Amino acid sequence: MDAPDARHVLVSGRVQGVWFRDTCCEQARNLGVAGWVRNLADGRVEAVFEGPSAAVDRMVAWCHEGPSRARVDDVEVSVRTPAGLAGFRIT
Repeated sequence: MDAPDARHVLVSGRVQGVWFRDTCCEQARNLGVAGWVRNLADGRVEAVFEGPSAAVDRMVAWCHEGPSRARVDDVEVSVRTPAGLAGFRIT
C-alpha cells in the first residue's frame, strides 16, 4: 500500500470564479484524498491534500491544470506531515 503523504498547495492565476474549488473537491473525493480547499482574499486558491502518495501526487498535478475555465500561472507546493484528516471539504 502507498504510504500516506500530505501537501500544502497555493495556486495562482485565474482560479476563482471558474469552479476550481468544486472541481478540486470532486477530484480529491474520487481519488480518496482527504483535506480542504478555499479561496484566498488575494485571488489564489489554497488547498491541503492528504492520503496515499500516488493520489496526492495526482491532485498536485491536477492543480497545474485546474478545470477547463481556469488559467493556472503558478503552483507553490510544500510538504506537510499527514495530520490524519478525513474527507475533503470546501472551506
